[in-house]
Amino acid sequence: MTKGRLVAIGEALIDFIPSGTGCSFAEVDSFFPAVGGAPANVCAVFARLGGESVFLTQLGDDPFGHKILNTLNETGIDTSFVALTDKANTALAFVSLASDGNRTFSFYRKPSADMLYRPDQLDPAAFEDIFALHFCSVSLGDFPMKDAHRGAIRLAKDRGAIISFDPNLRFMLWDDKDKLRQAVDEFIPLADILKISDDELEFIMDEKDIDKALPGLFSKGIRLVLYTCGAEGMKAFTPSCSVYSKAPEVVAVDSTGAGDASIGSFLWKIRELGYDDSNLDDISSEDLKKATDFAVRYCALSVQKKGAIPSYPKAEDL
Repeated sequence: MTKGRLVAIGEALIDFIPSGTGCSFAEVDSFFPAVGGAPANVCAVFARLGGESVFLTQLGDDPFGHKILNTLNETGIDTSFVALTDKANTALAFVSLASDGNRTFSFYRKPSADMLYRPDQLDPAAFEDIFALHFCSVSLGDFPMKDAHRGAIRLAKDRGAIISFDPNLRFMLWDDKDKLRQAVDEFIPLADILKISDDELEFIMDEKDIDKALPGLFSKGIRLVLYTCGAEGMKAFTPSCSVYSKAPEVVAVDSTGAGDASIGSFLWKIRELGYDDSNLDDISSEDLKKATDFAVRYCALSVQKKGAIPSYPKAEDL
């Protein structure tokens, strides 16, 4: 098996999941707390499947921050590089669920502790034996965490890691959508793998058709595109091959963290198949299909339970 650990950088927060589905925020009677945040979720998937994962973030030194730490530790994630601060609180997100499991978010993050994480807080020891670095766009606003991402990418690239980017667009966190687009445009050329959903493609590439958008993505240096289509499954593309995996038909209870389940399980599978930064360009269509088949099955199991991390199955559950 190829070297090592998945490292993710970015936000961790508490998702407040509603007691019922098919209703607006005003109609929700109660919420229950679940640890979330896309980069933390991806670490959790990798760890649940038996891999080693390291998470880089900053939490408030408050009850919610300690709840996140405890949950991540129990999940098997290495949290030894997570910082605590009394300068800001841990981020919160309240979620409402439509009848089909799709979500609406309301964030409490002005600012939150993760946003204040600085590049000088990065410890090179966190990048030892690294297989891949994963990140999203939520933490790419004009605050210190954006510079920390740049530093983490440099450290990861210097050690021969795959760089994985999931834009994971959250428009309500940005006062100016143009700044979001600029941030995504800046970081796409730094990535090897881009995970993008069907409802994000037009905003990012000004193109609704993934086949027409691919030349532009590959010209920016992307080596593998993972294109997720919700209940329809996912497609994967390299400059030399493409595959499609149809999603199993299930009743979705909660799609929170589903995209993270997709990319986390996909990264785990390609590592199991023996791919890393040195041979990612040589991935065969057969192995790419094995990875996407695995990812859609993993995701289909996760959406049948509420929350993100609590819903992620172990390898034996598959």
